[in-house]
Amino acid sequence: MSKSAKEVVADFYGTDAYRNPDEMKNFLHPDVQLLWNSSTGFTKLDFDGILDLARAAAQSYDSLRAQVSHLLQDGDYITARYTYFVSTIENPDEEMALAHFITIWQVKDGKLYKGYEVSQLADDTPVNMQSFDATKL
Repeated sequence: MSKSAKEVVADFYGTDAYRNPDEMKNFLHPDVQLLWNSSTGFTKLDFDGILDLARAAAQSYDSLRAQVSHLLQDGDYITARYTYFVSTIENPDEEMALAHFITIWQVKDGKLYKGYEVSQLADDTPVNMQSFDATKL
């Protein structure tokens, strides 16, 4: 039985596939595109570009974890709101918020096909971080 689009996206953010290119490839459609607007500008990534980004993250951080606060579905489109938390190689015992994201993924053939992403550097003020606890909304 195939997974729903929402399950595909949830599984992607729930893994550490960025550490394993073969596992990462299992999530990406061969024609994947990620259109990313960040605080540093616009970036368009294809299959290889996303794998390169994952490899760079694996080399830069001891751990990288997505904390998803919202996962909304509209047909084959899934919107995820999340923060990436990292621990550095130099300080593996301390986790810190890296950046906040909202990404709309189109899922095709059970894989991430087209993503529209907006991000900004993390702000770990208490009110902002409480917004990730659904019981406090």
